Amino acid sequence: MDFLFIKDVRSKKNLLAIDELKDFMENNFTRSPLLSRQAIGWCAVLGSAFFFYLATLIIRWADAYVTIASAYFVFARFFLGFVVVTITMCIQHQPLKPRRHHYLIGRTIANTVAVFCFYQAVSIGSVAQANILNMTYPLFVALFSWFFLKGQRDLLSFIIAAVAFIGIWLVLAPSEMTLGSGSAWGLASGITAAAAIIYLNLSRQHHDSQTILFYMFGLGMVLIFLLFHEEIFWPDRTELGFLLACSAAGVLGQYLLTYGFVFVTAVEGSILSSSRILMAALLGPILVADPVLTVTGWIGAFLIFSANASLALRRQHG
Repeated sequence: MDFLFIKDVRSKKNLLAIDELKDFMENNFTRSPLLSRQAIGWCAVLGSAFFFYLATLIIRWADAYVTIASAYFVFARFFLGFVVVTITMCIQHQPLKPRRHHYLIGRTIANTVAVFCFYQAVSIGSVAQANILNMTYPLFVALFSWFFLKGQRDLLSFIIAAVAFIGIWLVLAPSEMTLGSGSAWGLASGITAAAAIIYLNLSRQHHDSQTILFYMFGLGMVLIFLLFHEEIFWPDRTELGFLLACSAAGVLGQYLLTYGFVFVTAVEGSILSSSRILMAALLGPILVADPVLTVTGWIGAFLIFSANASLALRRQHG
C-alpha cells in the first residue's frame, strides 16, 4: 500500500510538472508567434528591398560588357519567376486558386509597367536616382489607400508616408535634379509601383502567394514579349550570365515582398521598402560611382529611418 501511495504521489507530481510545462509553453511560445510573424514580415520586405537594389546594380554593371535592353531584363525576370513558381507548385501539388481575376490582372499590369519603367530609369539615368524616384510610391500608396482602401484609412500612417516622401525628396537633392528622361521614367515607376502594391494588398485577401506570382510572372512575361519582342534574342554566355543574375535577384525580391505583405499593410510595407533608398545612397558611390549624399541628403535619410521606426512602434503598440 505504501508503494502504491508513493507511486500515486509521484504520478501527481509528474502531472503537476506537465501542467506547469504546458502553462510555460502557452505563456512564452503561444503568444509570441504574433510578434514573430510581424518581425518576419518586416524582414521579408526589407530583404526584398536589398535584392531589388542588387538587380539594378547588375543592370548597370552589364553596360560595360554587353548591350541588353531594359525590356529584355524585365522579360528574363518574369520568365525565370514563372519557371520557379511553376516548378514549386508542381512539387507541392498546389493548384491555382484564382478567385478575383480583376485583382490578379490589375496586379500584373501595374507591376509590369512599374518594373519596366524602373529598369528603363536605371539604364538611362543614375542607379541612385532611379531607386530614389521609384521609392516615391509610399506617398502614392497612402493617397490611394485613403481613397480606395477604407479599412486601411489612417491619418497617422498618411502623415508617416508624407514624412518618408519628404526624406526621399531631400536625398534626391531637388535643386540639382533635372527633369530628364531618366527622372520621368523613375517617377512613373513610383506611381505605377504604388498601384501594384495596392493590388497586391487586395489580392492577398483572396489569393495565396503562389497564385499571385504565377499570374504576375506569366502574364507579365507574355505582355513584355508582345510589346518588345524585337529586343529579345538568344543570348551568349556573358549575356545569359547577366540576365540570370539580374533575374534571380528580382525574383527573390518579389517572393520576399509578396510573402512579407501577408503580415503588413500596404502603407507599412511600402515604407519599410523605402530602406532601399539608403542602400542606394550608401553603396552607390562605391559600387557604381553614384554621387555622394550631401548634408541635405543625410537629413532626408534620417527622416526615412524615423518614419520606418515610427511605423514599427505604432504597429507594436497599436
